[in-house]
Amino acid sequence: MKILSTFFLCLFLVSSANAQERFLTKKGMISFFSETPIENIEAQNNQVLSIVDATSGKMAIAILMKSFMFKKALMQEHFNENYVESDKYPKATFKGDIIDFESITTSETTTAIKGDLTIHGKTKEITINAVTKKTNEVIEMTGNFFINLTDFDVKIPSVVKNNISEKIKVSFRLYHKAYKK
Repeated sequence: MKILSTFFLCLFLVSSANAQERFLTKKGMISFFSETPIENIEAQNNQVLSIVDATSGKMAIAILMKSFMFKKALMQEHFNENYVESDKYPKATFKGDIIDFESITTSETTTAIKGDLTIHGKTKEITINAVTKKTNEVIEMTGNFFINLTDFDVKIPSVVKNNISEKIKVSFRLYHKAYKK
């Protein structure tokens, strides 16, 4: 079912971008890190779907929450069941614009990306910086930013409230390749 949902989302994103120049990745990487007094919490997801429309600078990202992998199975279980409620909110999304997209070249350039991030059913407008470079065949983007769990109504049980940071560092690496029909 996950694969089928991802496939249809990919088709939707590709067909909704009406431009001739599209760049796509199905294997983007997003990770998060939270430093805590007892134990650091980190996970990585290597199944991130992202598309960039090179004529408009618009981009969209879809992330299956259950695809985040932790070193400890119990952390993964708690993440999916108690915090992000992956069965109820199976994915996170980002839809936005790469500011001054036309100025990106083959040299690494710091670029602002502004859009709506949806996690746990809640949407917040964010602006992040990415190191970006572009050729005719590839658009690479890397960077990191912070999110507050309270902005997305992710509840931390009072029993562990002092052991889990409400501010999470999110890192990403997206290697988009030119999409050819």
